[in-house]
Amino acid sequence: MSSILTNTSAMVALQTLKGINSGLNKVQSEISTGKTVATAKDNAAVWAISKVMESDVQGFDAIGDSLDLGSSTVSVARQASESVTSLLTNMKKTIISAQEQNVDRAKLQTEIESMTKQIKSVVGAAQYNGLNLVNGTTANTNVNGETGVNVLASLDRDSDGTVTASYIGVDAQNLSTEQGVTLTGTIGATLDGANPSIGALALTASGGANDAITLTGLALQGGGTALASTDAAADPALNTGLIEGDTMRLRIGTVEGTYSVKAGDTEDAILAGLKNSLTSNGLDSSKFSLDIGTAGELTVTNLSNETNHGVEFTATRGAGALSGLETMNVTSDAGAAAALASVETMIQAATDASSAFGSVETRLETQSDFVSKMSDALTTGIGSMVDADMEEASARLQALQTQQQLGVQALSIANQAPQNIMSLFR
Repeated sequence: MSSILTNTSAMVALQTLKGINSGLNKVQSEISTGKTVATAKDNAAVWAISKVMESDVQGFDAIGDSLDLGSSTVSVARQASESVTSLLTNMKKTIISAQEQNVDRAKLQTEIESMTKQIKSVVGAAQYNGLNLVNGTTANTNVNGETGVNVLASLDRDSDGTVTASYIGVDAQNLSTEQGVTLTGTIGATLDGANPSIGALALTASGGANDAITLTGLALQGGGTALASTDAAADPALNTGLIEGDTMRLRIGTVEGTYSVKAGDTEDAILAGLKNSLTSNGLDSSKFSLDIGTAGELTVTNLSNETNHGVEFTATRGAGALSGLETMNVTSDAGAAAALASVETMIQAATDASSAFGSVETRLETQSDFVSKMSDALTTGIGSMVDADMEEASARLQALQTQQQLGVQALSIANQAPQNIMSLFR
């Protein structure tokens, strides 16, 4: 049936053309923006997910900057520690030369003092963006529970959307020459039943009246275990109890052992640390025995026939690992011998610092590489969700343009249908 009031063909053609034009607009939008999901209207769920992932990518970019800054800071500290190690090794040669009596020790002492100034210069200059990890000025506690700094390493998103930051802790290494505060009353001593001052003792030959000394009565802030320096109960002004960071030194003859108190240390742990340090620094086990008793006691016994082996014990707070440089003097036999023992301990401290910084620097670089790859992976994932397939869009554009031309032609034909009715009335 033909009607001059209702042109069904034209309405069908018009709706078809509208659909074609809508599809054509969408393809043109994809081509111009490069995205199939450019707004929340295109696909609300996918758009929301992509925006969260995009914010994470921005966060990882910032984390990468943080890791680069942290790595540079640690690199400066590591290079400073390595330089100090090298300078101390050269100093050791000079000190060894001073062991000879037929040398000009005054000139050797002058050389040692010159190298000491150079070491202090290196330690003082080892800062990056105002942060120095080797001069003992860092006071913050990091995620490791040690004195140092934290470097932002990652943003962790839980399944419920909660985001938490994770850090890599960098432990500071105090390579300063600061003497620190001398602690008193932190440990008692007995020398074959006597109770002399712990400051300077001398062991007699084996079998003599004073061939052994016992370090006992170790005092810890916190009772059975040492308190962390950040603990509210720790009192840095109290010099009769040990806390985290305090340094203990025990010299036997020409060999010196050191130990830095750690949070949670017991008496036995501290004494074992001193014993291990002495052993690793070359204490002759054929001449001395080191026995740790069950009641927190360290007994040093002279097993040799030699006499007058000096024993010195000190406990300090805030002292640098190179504090021995300030009092080093090789102009006498005793001073030269003590300097040799001291420099070995300092070389070990500088070596340990270099190793610690090198390890954490490697970790930071590994994390930085991972974050970069993670950012790339997230970007790829976002692209797979929202980016347009340009080959497909091109093919669809050509098809829709052809359909549009045919739709326009079909609408034109449908619009001419009412004119054909006029022929019925001729």
